[in-house]
Amino acid sequence: NLQGEPIPGVIIDVWETDSTGHYDTQYEDRTGPAGRALLETDVNGLFWFTGIVPVPYPIPGDGPVGRLLKLLKRHNMRPGHVHFKFEKEGYDPLITALYLRGDPYETSDAVFGVKAPLVVGLDQVDDTMATKYNVSKETKLLSYDFVLATAQETSKLRDKKSEEAVEKLGKSAKVVQGLLTKVEDQ
Repeated sequence: NLQGEPIPGVIIDVWETDSTGHYDTQYEDRTGPAGRALLETDVNGLFWFTGIVPVPYPIPGDGPVGRLLKLLKRHNMRPGHVHFKFEKEGYDPLITALYLRGDPYETSDAVFGVKAPLVVGLDQVDDTMATKYNVSKETKLLSYDFVLATAQETSKLRDKKSEEAVEKLGKSAKVVQGLLTKVEDQ
């Protein structure tokens, strides 16, 4: 949480593509989920799963988005990434993705999803982790501290950021129940 304390019992929905850059939903003959997990944090706020090292993949190049990318002389590639959705009662849901440092499309994502704090490197598991999680010592490790805010903390931050944005326009405003009111010249 924002105080640096672990949050047990958070439900995490995680998903990624397969090694060819396709999501399980893109296969008509798939009978069940693949590359997905529904997890829950333990008493220490931790969770783990095994997956593949994410790979880059193309978004559809046809249709209006494809035409726009061609007009802009941009490629249609996404860097390798893993999606996460975190939910726990009393906390604002968090939906995000982590991107691999050094991916060839890290700085030119077709949908502009990559943000510096979401770029991560891969480490190697050590002997202790390999034994604890029953994985090979060659296994790569992606480690990240996700932070959840309560709904109240999120609302307060949104209100503050809204007022600051209006001030940058040379106006003043008050936020009441999440809505800007009384916008006036300064």
